[in-house]
Amino acid sequence: MTASTPGASTPVPQTIIEQLRSAVASGHQRRLDELTELVAIPSIAWEGLDPAHVENSAKAVAELLRTAGLEDVQLLNAPTEEGGQGRTAVVARRAAAPGMPTVLMYAHHDVQPIGDEALWDTPPFVATRVGDRLFGRGAADDKAGIMVHVGALRAISEVAAAEGLGLTYFIEGEEEAGSPSFRNFLEKYQELLRADVIIVADSGNWKIGVPALTTSLRGMTAGEFEVRVLDHAVHSGMYGGPVLDAPTLAARLVATLHDAEGNVAVEGLLQREVSELDYPEDTLRADAGILDGVRLAGSGPVADRLWNKPAISLIGLDVTSVALSSNTIAPVCRGKVSVRVAPGQSAADAARAMEEHFAKQDLFGAQISYRTVEAGSSFSTDLSGTAAQAELWALSEAFGEHAVPMGIGGSIPFIADLKDLFPEAQILITGVEDPDSRAHSANESLHIGDFDKAVLAEALLLARLAAEARA
Repeated sequence: MTASTPGASTPVPQTIIEQLRSAVASGHQRRLDELTELVAIPSIAWEGLDPAHVENSAKAVAELLRTAGLEDVQLLNAPTEEGGQGRTAVVARRAAAPGMPTVLMYAHHDVQPIGDEALWDTPPFVATRVGDRLFGRGAADDKAGIMVHVGALRAISEVAAAEGLGLTYFIEGEEEAGSPSFRNFLEKYQELLRADVIIVADSGNWKIGVPALTTSLRGMTAGEFEVRVLDHAVHSGMYGGPVLDAPTLAARLVATLHDAEGNVAVEGLLQREVSELDYPEDTLRADAGILDGVRLAGSGPVADRLWNKPAISLIGLDVTSVALSSNTIAPVCRGKVSVRVAPGQSAADAARAMEEHFAKQDLFGAQISYRTVEAGSSFSTDLSGTAAQAELWALSEAFGEHAVPMGIGGSIPFIADLKDLFPEAQILITGVEDPDSRAHSANESLHIGDFDKAVLAEALLLARLAAEARA
């Protein structure tokens, strides 16, 4: 399925399109100023950090939605699965007119920790413009998503472009902490959040100037393993040779997860080659910062290796540091692996495949255990749906470039909860990030030109959904 080209026939009058362009353009500086104020709030929702910052962030978002014309604005939360209290989310609504659909807009106002501040070129919580980019933690992920929603709402209100369309804004406050209360929140406020179309503004575009609709996400599962060979540590000189240390055996264990080419070698994990989009190797190397001489792993098209095949990464290993090392055979080694699951396979099936793989390994009889600690489902979009077609048109019209249906190698596990609670809703995943946004990393940034175009695209989408509903 291909996107509509810019200027294709739509039920949105050309006069409305031009009025929306003007409204979005006139709001440019105000949006940047408000985004700057949001970035200044260190709203990290991780345990052990001051929750007042997240609360202040929620209040700031609520005020933005009020100033954009919404009167029904609430600060809400729900219990976590562990029985604690979830961080504050903002829900704001405009009821639909009789016979009109409702659109739910999602984003999150919490952010990742900054990591090593020495790696930042600008202060992480001071939004700093450098050329065409705005740097700061949350400038792209996902406070820009909030401002896309706010900016589009102001634009459609200014020109009366989506009258009668129901609008609900759900701005979460703990996404970067794993959304521990998300499912409970949806169940508690299901009627408040019910919608016909759901827009998740937490993804990105193909590249600067080229928009994308995220059409697939890999699922994910994670597990922790342990390799044990001794009941206590022993002298490596006295016993080394016939006794292999646990870290060495753990290395051999991890090596069983891939074949010689770097393809995932776990039986039962789905492998797919379905992408029609070319992802040039030199583009990937530049986007990821791959060092010269490092060869890509796996086989098949690069896009499929990124989006449609499984991936396994060793993300943690408990082993003695070099600074503390001694001539000792370590008795035990623990590690954690993250598995990205191909779209179309359930996370539960993938987790079971991993458990079975570890269970059948025999490394000199070492005691090997593995337990699943996390699982989240994959996602795919039906591009023939009316909302998807409207979004592809809106993106193309706003950017002046053909919109790309694009997969993402990452996972958004809560999408499965949205699908489960609102099975009839069409879900669209959009965003403002580009390959150099560096979300979660030092020097996170937003391309300001694409930010403006994303605001226009959402305004056009809402105008089209309203026009189609009235037709």
